[in-house]
Amino acid sequence: MARLLRKPSTPAASAPLTTPTTPALPDAPGTPLAPRKPRRRLRTALLRTAAVLLATALLLTGVVLWQHDYALREQHVTVPAAGRELPGVLATPEGRGPFPLVVFVHGDGPVDATHDGFYRPYWEAFARAGYASLSLDKPADWLGQTMDERARETTDALAWAAARPDVDPARIGLWGASQAGWVLPKVVARAPAPGVRFVIAVGTAVNWHRQGEYNLRARLRAEGASAVRTANALRTREATLALLRRGAAYEEYRASPGADRELTAERWSFISRNHTADATTDLRAMPSVPVLLISGADDLNVDGAETEAAYRSLLAPGTLTVRRYPGATHALVRTPIERSSWRLALTAVFAPRALFPAGLLDDQRRFLEQQRH
Repeated sequence: MARLLRKPSTPAASAPLTTPTTPALPDAPGTPLAPRKPRRRLRTALLRTAAVLLATALLLTGVVLWQHDYALREQHVTVPAAGRELPGVLATPEGRGPFPLVVFVHGDGPVDATHDGFYRPYWEAFARAGYASLSLDKPADWLGQTMDERARETTDALAWAAARPDVDPARIGLWGASQAGWVLPKVVARAPAPGVRFVIAVGTAVNWHRQGEYNLRARLRAEGASAVRTANALRTREATLALLRRGAAYEEYRASPGADRELTAERWSFISRNHTADATTDLRAMPSVPVLLISGADDLNVDGAETEAAYRSLLAPGTLTVRRYPGATHALVRTPIERSSWRLALTAVFAPRALFPAGLLDDQRRFLEQQRH
C-alpha cells in the first residue's frame, strides 16, 4: 500500500494556527521513497513470468528428448516387396552384427514403419536382447491388398533381410499385431529354409467373422446397449454378411438399411476381399516354432481366450507361451490411458514406455533371449 510523505513535525506551541504552511523539503535520508510507477512494476512481473515460462519450456523439452532417446540405431532402408519399393526402418543394437532379427507385420490401417513412434519402445526392448528390428511402411494402396498379398510382402522382406551381412539369416522371426494374425501363419507355413524361427502374435484372431461378432457384442456391452439395440445390431450384421457372401457391389451396400455411412468404397472392397479369412489351416501347417501369444484382458476387438484355445489345439505341443495382461486394451496400452485422450497424448509425449502394462516389454525381451540359445 502506498504511504504518504510525512510532514515535518513541530512543537504544538511554536506554530500558531494562523502560521502559513511550511514548504515541503526534499527527501532526506530515512524518509520513505515515493512508490514505484505501476508501469515499472508490471514490466518486472512480466519479465519474471517470461523467465519462469522459458525455464519450464526448457525443462519439458529436456524431458521429451530424454524420454524419446532410445538405446538403438535406426537406419532408413528401401525394401523390394510384392512388386513395390517400400520405405522402412532397420533398428539395430549398438555394436557389430550379424544380429538376429524381428520383422514387424502391421495390423489394420495406414501405418508407417515406426507406427508414429509407437514401435520404438518395442525395438529398444528387442535391442537389449541383442535383436535388430525391421519394419516397413504399409503401401499407399493397402486397402487393395489381400492377406495372401500381405504374406508375400512379408516373405520378400524376410528374403531381403537374410541377404544382409548385418543380419543372421538363421535367426529371423516375426512380430505381428491384430490383423497380422491372418498373415503370420501363412508366412511361417510357406517360408523357404531356413524359415521363420519364432513368432510373437499380439492381439491376433483366427476367424474374421467370429472376430467381427465378438467386437460388435463387446462394444455394445461397453456402451450399455439394451437387448433390443443389440438384437437389431446383430440383424444388421447378418444382412451385411449376406451381401458380402454374394459379392454385392458397394452401391448395393450403401442402399441397405443398416449401411455405415462412413464406410468408403475402398474399405468395402477390402472387406469383400478378406472377410473369409481364417487362420486355422495355416496354423495347422506351421512347423514347430516357438510362439508367444499376447493379449490384453480389456480387448474389445479380439477374443483372446478363443485365440488361445485355437492356438493350443492347432500348434505343435510345447511351442506356445501365453501372456495375458490385466488392464490392457487391444493395442496393449494400459486401459485408463487409452480411454482418456488427454492422458494418451501426454503419456505418448512425456513417458512413451509407460503406455504399456507392466511386464509387456520385458516378457518379450526374455522370450527373444531364450531363442538365442
